[in-house]
Amino acid sequence: MFRGANKITLDAKGRIAIPTRYRERLSERCESQLIITVDRDYCLLLYPLPDWEDLERRLMRLPSLNRQVRRLQRLMVGYATEVELDGHGRVLLPRELRDYAGLEKQAILIGQGNKFELWDDLRWNEKRDQWLAAEESDEVDLPAELDSLSL
Repeated sequence: MFRGANKITLDAKGRIAIPTRYRERLSERCESQLIITVDRDYCLLLYPLPDWEDLERRLMRLPSLNRQVRRLQRLMVGYATEVELDGHGRVLLPRELRDYAGLEKQAILIGQGNKFELWDDLRWNEKRDQWLAAEESDEVDLPAELDSLSL
């Protein structure tokens, strides 16, 4: 499981260093092979290769005549890029993915269980504050699945 928020910096070549505490787990889980793709919230998703392959199979089995499914397939599978951690635990982010997510220098890597989200630091702070403000103003109706969850 990947959890936690980690501030990271992109170097001049567009590489990020995966925090040390995740590297051994990634090495064991996927031999340091990752897939990076886009998310509809304009961040990037980083999956260990086996987790991505499972998701990709399920995504591609969805009915492609559904316009929303087709859009999601085009975005997620179309932008999916295989990368590998180098000997220093770094990953090179392709330019088109950096541009999509607005990543330039400062970023935040958010653990989300089986994957990571990679956000531009400023965009993350803005979105996080929007989400918190919406909850405080009762603008958010929680789905029924969360009714029984106690935090």
